[in-house]
Amino acid sequence: MNFSAKDLAAMIPPSFTLGVATSAFQIEGALDEDGRGPSGWDVFAAKPGAIVDDHSPVVACDHYHRMPQDVALMKELGIDSYRFSLSWSRIQPGGSGPVNPAGLDFYDRLLDQLLASGISPTVTLYHWDTPLPLDEAGGWMNRDTAYRLGEFAAIAAAAFGDRVARWVTVNEPATVTTNGYALGLHAPGESLLLKALPSVHHQLLGHGLALQALRAANVPGEVGITNVYSPMIPASSNPLDKLSSGLMDVAQNRLYADPVLTGKYPDVIRAATFFTSFSPSAADMALISQPLDFYGLNYYMPTRVAAGPGEGAVPPGMAEAMGDDLSGSAPGAPFHITPFPDAETTAYGWPIKPEYISVALAEMAERYPNLPPVFITEGGASFEDVVVRDRAADRILIPDERRLRYLAEHIATALEATAPGGAAESVDLRGYYVWSLLDNFEWSAGYKQPFGLLHVDFETLERTPKASYYWLQELLAARKEADAGAAASAIREPSGAGQAAAEAPAVGEASGLTGEPDPVP
Repeated sequence: MNFSAKDLAAMIPPSFTLGVATSAFQIEGALDEDGRGPSGWDVFAAKPGAIVDDHSPVVACDHYHRMPQDVALMKELGIDSYRFSLSWSRIQPGGSGPVNPAGLDFYDRLLDQLLASGISPTVTLYHWDTPLPLDEAGGWMNRDTAYRLGEFAAIAAAAFGDRVARWVTVNEPATVTTNGYALGLHAPGESLLLKALPSVHHQLLGHGLALQALRAANVPGEVGITNVYSPMIPASSNPLDKLSSGLMDVAQNRLYADPVLTGKYPDVIRAATFFTSFSPSAADMALISQPLDFYGLNYYMPTRVAAGPGEGAVPPGMAEAMGDDLSGSAPGAPFHITPFPDAETTAYGWPIKPEYISVALAEMAERYPNLPPVFITEGGASFEDVVVRDRAADRILIPDERRLRYLAEHIATALEATAPGGAAESVDLRGYYVWSLLDNFEWSAGYKQPFGLLHVDFETLERTPKASYYWLQELLAARKEADAGAAASAIREPSGAGQAAAEAPAVGEASGLTGEPDPVP
């Protein structure tokens, strides 16, 4: 599947949002400046061995000081929308109580600069950086944290509600529970396995309380939640493999989507209350399942599941890559993750299977007939980038064609799946956000997994656009041209796409790669 920027632009419907995404803890740095309080991630990342090569998030991309430059790069890119998160501990250092004016001021300036640049803000309230006092009181195992998130949502609504187009209440509760509370790979580093189940419910309750607070404040922006979705594929026709993939599907996907979209937990989860104190009330479920303006889906890959412990019992799709050791055996585990045969992989070891974004959307459509409009709120890939010097043009280039191809194929597949006659044609797909604008602090993997459209030199903090940045820039420009010059009904016509393909530059031309660039030592 080869899509030039103009090919893809011809497929994009009117009003489809193309954006980029980041999170506060991964890019801001300035962890101890201007009244910011510590988060649980500050403490976790400082533990020896918790982060690959003991990388530190203290500076990260220094976005806190370089925010105007980063907004200028977004404006030059031409994106419709920027999805970013608020640092809870920068705004409300204790997780409750007094608000930090300097924290509010930073996001005030960011929002104003985005709007002045014609970029629509999408704000995530909670992207994993729990204020330390809340973590020390039990974090998401403590029901009180849900109420504190509701309180934080009210603070954010009062400060920024007039300027935010979309609100995401909670980002990837599945990853927080799995990596933070079940497996101990993320903050707060708990290894509770099945006993982590209350952290699921409390995050979803926090979502409901935050949604309630935003609606009570009459914010004009739309409100939704975001979770990662990975289609679960049996490794064989063996009934045990099929059963295992079904259990993984519940644990990774339905455990989070069902309560929000149907008001009920999956039956198998209700049976698990035998092992825990988990017993959600009807009032809780009503809060959790309030109607949404949109549902956010983070899609990166499918997961292939086999019965038995095997190798790779810690799923690379659910757990961060820890250096070179992405796997491990877990004697007694009921199932394990196994590679797709002959699949190309990212630097994380994640399989590159764009066709499964269609499966993810089709499964959502089938399971949830009243599914609200959907945004792909994250999609992208980490690759080991090579920096080269184009001597003819006297400039530095990062020819990340694999990332460029990943994005083109995934966006195109999602559009085809939701077009008339597609596998998920009933899904109202409203947009796609690329993860990420910048190479950043990738949680437990530190700085070893670059996802960015912009390369960051973590010694000088200089930003350099990659080939994927220039390709997306061309796509956005071509889409605007197509919107301005053709009727909406003609955008998806194959003849238009074919004409665009004939006129489109090759990938190398689109990314500005000419001549024979020499590697930079």
